[in-house]
Amino acid sequence: MGKKFTDIVVRSVSGLVLVALVVGALFWSKWSVGALFALIVLGGVVEFYRLCRVGGSAPLVSLGLTSALVLFAIAFVVFERYGAAVGDAAGRMVTGLLLYTLLVVPTIFVCELWHKHDTPIQNIAVTFAGIIYVALPMSMLLFIPQLLVGAWSPWAMLAYIAIIWANDVFAYLTGIAFGRHRMAERISPKKSWEGFVGGLIGAVAVGVAAGYGLGGNLYVWGGLALVVALTGVAGDFVESLFKRSVGVKDSGSIMPGHGGVLDRFDALFISVPYAFVYLLIIGNC
Repeated sequence: MGKKFTDIVVRSVSGLVLVALVVGALFWSKWSVGALFALIVLGGVVEFYRLCRVGGSAPLVSLGLTSALVLFAIAFVVFERYGAAVGDAAGRMVTGLLLYTLLVVPTIFVCELWHKHDTPIQNIAVTFAGIIYVALPMSMLLFIPQLLVGAWSPWAMLAYIAIIWANDVFAYLTGIAFGRHRMAERISPKKSWEGFVGGLIGAVAVGVAAGYGLGGNLYVWGGLALVVALTGVAGDFVESLFKRSVGVKDSGSIMPGHGGVLDRFDALFISVPYAFVYLLIIGNC
């Protein structure tokens, strides 16, 4: 009982510190947001490549990390300078991504020539996977408030993150209280269908409340919360699958009681691209 109580306290304190860090960065400035997100990109890619190495792959770590940070830097420059003009930002972002693709993609292929391993195709694949899995969604996340409310808004960004957290918290509490039927025991033994439904309800409730507070369309916000909750659960399963495939419990230990960056932000990484596309479609309807 003593150890369990200690674990709960450690997890709670660590969680509060994380919340304070995120909220502080969001409301300080765009540059603090960029710094926080860049750290998440760095930590997430490092942990992903570590999992890959445990699984027998040999990603090009330095080049992959550099490429991931360059991708995020391109997105941040567009976000910081042109974030108020949706069309202008989109056009410049596409141009930046095109140049990035034309330069980075062949560079990674060529650099594998000097990488003395017997699995070049696998190594190249996992190097790209780390960039796509972590850096791309964090780059897209910068523009979620713009798509939601038409301009940068720390409140809109916080609301998006709150939807993810609400899904996680409500799923956990509902699962503990009512969980009987397991969703995918092979991948994540503790997740139940009851918890899944509880998480959806909690996320949609928070999404609608956020939409009301920000004066937005409640249907759009409710739909966004539903998309985020569904894909966030998938993100949780994806990261669990990664860890289970290489036989590790946590992706890292940077956050006491919460594991690593991938453990804490797994739902975010998968949900952002879906939310981004959802808002693009809804915004053009």
